[in-house]
Amino acid sequence: MSSAQIIDVWNVATFDPTLRRMLEHNSALIRDYLTTSRRQFLEREASDHRGVHPINPYAGDHQDLVEAVGSEMNRRTIRAWHYTRLVDNEVRNIQETGIYPGTLDTLRRRLEAQAQAGLLSAADVEALHAASPCHHPEQQPGRLGKFWLTSDPVRIDDGGVKPLLENWGGEATYFWLEDERLERLVAGMGRPRILEVGVPVEKTNQWLSAGRAVVGTFARTLGCRPDHGAFDLYTMEPLGPAAILAVHTAGESTFKRVGRGYPAEYKPIR
Repeated sequence: MSSAQIIDVWNVATFDPTLRRMLEHNSALIRDYLTTSRRQFLEREASDHRGVHPINPYAGDHQDLVEAVGSEMNRRTIRAWHYTRLVDNEVRNIQETGIYPGTLDTLRRRLEAQAQAGLLSAADVEALHAASPCHHPEQQPGRLGKFWLTSDPVRIDDGGVKPLLENWGGEATYFWLEDERLERLVAGMGRPRILEVGVPVEKTNQWLSAGRAVVGTFARTLGCRPDHGAFDLYTMEPLGPAAILAVHTAGESTFKRVGRGYPAEYKPIR
């Protein structure tokens, strides 16, 4: 997959001409909505908070624009990021065959592969499989059949991704572990990795979030202060090897710089 086809929702320079024209045509609306929203927020903060919340007269048109941009994004591919811990064979498999949503069956196959490699015993496989939160009906909707990513690169010391980098198998394996020996096992397997993935927005649940992020990113070029547009997303469909843009491994030069100097154009929003 060519990097020229990939949009970073946080980088206007990656937006294609059609998307840019659409945003530029609506510059006044974007500016009017956000400056009005900011003014109303400051006025309310300075008030006694007893009055009715003011209505932003540009809100409806702005929402229509976000939805229209989201529809455009649904025909595009964005760069997204997945934080995990993998053994070397798993990295090679991903580079050769791509990625797939997780299920209890794929978890068992991953566990059995580690047993064949001598990293787990048969009893460990059964114990780890049985301990997975993916057995629980309340956990299944958010986990099974999904491969999760984030739209913006995240620093490796961020609390949201540290456990994913520190434990093999993701939350499907470590999240409910109470056995200290098993905890040590999964923490000692593999190495921390960050996957850069080209994800067609139509394969995710987040076309509207993509539209909101793109509008917000463009708004910053107008001097406005929109909310941070980063969002989590998932695909429920496999993505082939061409979708794997890069795999960054602990110890490599870019790994520590992801989210703070890599990509070079990325500027964290405070």
